[in-house]
Amino acid sequence: MKELNDLLLSVNELLSKGSLHEKVSNINSLREQIHNLSPFKEEPVDFVRWVFSDDVVANDYNPNKVAPPEMELLEVSIMNDGYTQPIVTWNNPDKEKVEVIDGFHRNRVGKESKIVRSRIKGYLPIVEIRKEQSDKNDRIASTIRHNRARGKHQVDAMSEIVIKLKNRNWSNKRISKQLGMDEEEVLRLCQISGLENLFSDNDFSKAWISEESNEQYEILTDDLNQEEVEMYRTANTSDPERIFHTYEKWECHKAGFYKSVHDKLSHTECENEFIRILSDTELFEDLLKKIIVEWKYSCEHYLTNKAMNRIAWLGQAAVCYYSGVPARYSSAWFDIPEELRIKANEVALKYLNIWLEKNGYKQEIFEEAVSVNRQIELY
Repeated sequence: MKELNDLLLSVNELLSKGSLHEKVSNINSLREQIHNLSPFKEEPVDFVRWVFSDDVVANDYNPNKVAPPEMELLEVSIMNDGYTQPIVTWNNPDKEKVEVIDGFHRNRVGKESKIVRSRIKGYLPIVEIRKEQSDKNDRIASTIRHNRARGKHQVDAMSEIVIKLKNRNWSNKRISKQLGMDEEEVLRLCQISGLENLFSDNDFSKAWISEESNEQYEILTDDLNQEEVEMYRTANTSDPERIFHTYEKWECHKAGFYKSVHDKLSHTECENEFIRILSDTELFEDLLKKIIVEWKYSCEHYLTNKAMNRIAWLGQAAVCYYSGVPARYSSAWFDIPEELRIKANEVALKYLNIWLEKNGYKQEIFEEAVSVNRQIELY
């Protein structure tokens, strides 16, 4: 114990001298030495170090965006609570900088907020990802895993990420495993960027089979016996009450739900239409009355999937039903005043429960309907 006290006195004397940069450098060195001896040295969080914020750069693939009000709230959170999570990074030798893997918005606030930057003296807290995860494919997957663990991602940008990984020869199965999706979700994200991407690998395609091939393929239908259902059921689909339909039966798909762009409306017009429809409670309710009757296959496929946000799907479905605006414009939801969002959520929950009761399922509370464990968290 005396040896430890003497050591602490020496450390205290060391850290009381020199410039800010020297003190931070010494603190980082001490932490690194402790980390190297730690029984938890395999865990990145065991070694948090402070670096100049100018030495931290964003990556070019993060699919998340935070609207100005959320950025302001994050600033308030950091001012009141401090930095409770470090920024996850890797050392980019090409840029001679540390590049963000997770914590893009914590990085931005630390740089752009004058009051936060002043308080942390121009530094940022970082941890480094494991060395074996430094390949770009692994870094992309790591970013998505961090985001999805918080239920935080943008659908259209996630679609681009999936296509990027597929172009790097990742199979749908590998993507689903590495990004924490089921394979059906990978298919949905492929559809957003164009249906041709559905069939771009051997997992789901018979493309490139020569005409001389004697191999026969059975046409895919919904007519599966229970043994076949269990054989092909993937992660996140083990609920025996869930109903599956192949995409060509989905009424939402036929209406343009997964299109990249609207045939007539501009990007801004699509966003405005999304806002207008979901802000009009009476119109929204009228549309849901029709959807739960007319979109039989889509409702069965999506409203029995307890792993997804069914409240959000109903909102996106109503917009698409009425105006053909694709789901990719759903980020406009956050431009709707909060009191109107609350009303829209109440209407969607009401008609979800009407559909569930009509089809023999138990009614659900809001947290169950949005699958709250996958929803957005600020950090």
